[in-house]
Amino acid sequence: MHMGFEWDTNEMSVLLAAKLAKPLRGMARIVINSIHLKSDLRFIPILDGQAVLFSFESTPEVRIGVAFGSGSQTLPATELPGVSSWLEKLFTETLIRTMVEPRRKCLPLPSLNLKKSAIGGILSVTVVSASNVVRSNTKGATLERRLNPHGGNYSNGNGSVKMLNTFVEVELGDLMRRTKTCQGSSPTWGNTFNMVLHENTGTLNLNLYEQGSSNVKYDYLASCEIKMNYVDDDSTVFWAIGRDSSVLAARAEYCGKEVSMVVPFEGTDSAEINVKLVLREWQFADGSRGLHSQNTSNSDHPLLGSSNFHSPTGRKLKITVVEGSNLAGKDRSRKNDPYIKLQYGKKISKTRTISRAISPIWDEEFEFNEIEGDQYLKIKCYNGDFLGDENMGSARVNLEGLEEGETKDVWIPLEKVTTGEVRLKIEKQKLEQDTENSPAESGNGWIELILVEARDLIAADWRGTSDPYVRVQYGNLKKRTKVVYKTLNPKWNQILEFPDTGSRLVLHVKDHNAVLPTYSIGDCFVEYERLPPNEMVDKWIPLEGVTKGEIHVQVTRRVPETSKKSSLSHQRSSMTKVHRLSEKVRKIIEKVKSLAEDGDTENISSYLDKLESVEEEQEMCMFQLHEDKTTLLAKIHELDQVMKGVK
Repeated sequence: MHMGFEWDTNEMSVLLAAKLAKPLRGMARIVINSIHLKSDLRFIPILDGQAVLFSFESTPEVRIGVAFGSGSQTLPATELPGVSSWLEKLFTETLIRTMVEPRRKCLPLPSLNLKKSAIGGILSVTVVSASNVVRSNTKGATLERRLNPHGGNYSNGNGSVKMLNTFVEVELGDLMRRTKTCQGSSPTWGNTFNMVLHENTGTLNLNLYEQGSSNVKYDYLASCEIKMNYVDDDSTVFWAIGRDSSVLAARAEYCGKEVSMVVPFEGTDSAEINVKLVLREWQFADGSRGLHSQNTSNSDHPLLGSSNFHSPTGRKLKITVVEGSNLAGKDRSRKNDPYIKLQYGKKISKTRTISRAISPIWDEEFEFNEIEGDQYLKIKCYNGDFLGDENMGSARVNLEGLEEGETKDVWIPLEKVTTGEVRLKIEKQKLEQDTENSPAESGNGWIELILVEARDLIAADWRGTSDPYVRVQYGNLKKRTKVVYKTLNPKWNQILEFPDTGSRLVLHVKDHNAVLPTYSIGDCFVEYERLPPNEMVDKWIPLEGVTKGEIHVQVTRRVPETSKKSSLSHQRSSMTKVHRLSEKVRKIIEKVKSLAEDGDTENISSYLDKLESVEEEQEMCMFQLHEDKTTLLAKIHELDQVMKGVK
């Protein structure tokens, strides 16, 4: 089925951040505000109508409209020429690689929607064999060679005959594995690898190489790819390009079902490869897993998977680096001196180095405080060398779905290398509670936060500066500081107060922009729970999610002395403050109306920022009044009970 496709819209705003080269400095913001796309679409039903493949029949016509903005400044398009054509070329090349014939996308049509969101999986790949692998069928020769009448042998021009030695490199994302080397035109490898998916779809690349006589040099011969997609009925669809751009497709109705596919190598006459695929596990956003109950248990297979800022959860992760297997560096002729680095959040831990070992045993234990929303543990394996440590592979472990008190014993395949695994034991534990200074015993106290300054912030504007302010979130309450313009070292010196409810205190440092969306230049959280009452702590906190920057805060957990200040007088003070803030809001609104009449848009933005800050302060006062009212009523009730007892 064919259909003309034309998409033309200017109702969009896609913001891109680009680092500027000399003589410019800092970051530029490119806003895509229109796009035109025109071509013919082709639809191919597969698997008896259970899915549809779709693609563009030819390279589409692409036009992209852009504007430029940076912080509080904007630029006309003429000041950065060539950006639009560069984006059009980049977009077109991406479409050619992914969905221009014969590359196709898949639209599953499940009869049942279980409404699960798959975020990753484990795929078992068995490279069984290949057929018709002769040099006339491949395209990667580095020398002019003539085929010998014997299928897998060739003559190099001087009369000698040489056997073709081949291997396959299996690639899925950053994870690569390599089969053994076999001879002949119909090699049989039989190697099985566990590959890792980091989303609900993926492309498995199978690259065929010829091994040179020196075992060092090898020539690329041909390749093919198999794509896969999770379907909402818990099945998995696999598809590939067949001979003459036909379609090869298969479906696994459940995790654990084996699918066999014979796929031709692209650009060859008759060479093809035979593989077996088993989707062993899907993992979902809610922490559950799609498993084949007869073959798999929750603890058998890890799900591997990079980081926005989040707060600690009050639990800890105990990671034991047990051992490694088949760890190999670039020089395979000698043993290595491997060690492991673990990173979770901003904390990095390192094992000891094991001398001259391919399968080392560390059995070392490390602890990390669990961070809300950070579900990945990063692993890097190195070979210790006095000339510089060599990277021997890395991986990410997805910790979603790990329950408190649960321990997982897993083997993690290393990515960006052809061999190597690391065994970990992962346990989630609850932190011991420190009740001595808990907020529950602090009475009707409050948190006093002084945002003093920041230093060495990243440049969000194309001129190498930022317009920083801080948005503070404490539970459901939000407050913000004033904006300090055109600086990387702002000074706020503002005091913010929050009722002490034990909530997390999170700081978001942002770059102000009057037109474009705000730009994050770092986050952090402020620990105050264990502070002694009425004692101020002064500290610099590094910002997360960015390459540099620190913020200077002073925080105090205030606890009132009831003998010196009654609840009634405190409530009266809060009421006075509410009335004062209401009057301030009224005056700001009047000022904004006046500026609007004068057309002064620059100052309107500043006064709207002040209005938002005052309204948030007013909200906090109302919250405090409610707390005071509850406390006062409780004391009246207590006094009433005492008086009844006296009577």
